[in-house]
Amino acid sequence: MTETIRTNSRNNDFSKLVKLLDFDLAERDGDEHSFFAQFNKIDEIKHVVVVYENKLPVACGAIKEYDKNAMEIKRMFTLPEYRGKGLASVILSELEKWASELQYKRCILETGIKQPEAIRLYKKNSYKLISNYGQYQNVENSKCFEKLLK
Repeated sequence: MTETIRTNSRNNDFSKLVKLLDFDLAERDGDEHSFFAQFNKIDEIKHVVVVYENKLPVACGAIKEYDKNAMEIKRMFTLPEYRGKGLASVILSELEKWASELQYKRCILETGIKQPEAIRLYKKNSYKLISNYGQYQNVENSKCFEKLLK
């Protein structure tokens, strides 16, 4: 049975999933990992979604205010053995719904070119490629996306 919950970054299951995410990203990013890691702290994230499969935490994601109109999608991760089942799309949908409930107009995100499956996920969920924003400007391994909320 699949269950999706809303929580915050103090959730232990979220913290455990993020540690696995960070390990995966460290391998993919190599020498660039410390640059990206500085923007992915989970202290005090108020809006986190965790997906459970038979009470086991298997996927997560979060939103964090970027500006008064935009929430930034952060810390998206699915355990490898649960990938390909649509869980990341479920998380994205829940995060977008939450951002909309909070009166934000759009969601933005950054992902790396070394994460082609993430790029496919965002495109599949109607995210459009935008110019790199903020700290990701002039970072050639970053791809930034945006989705306007209803």
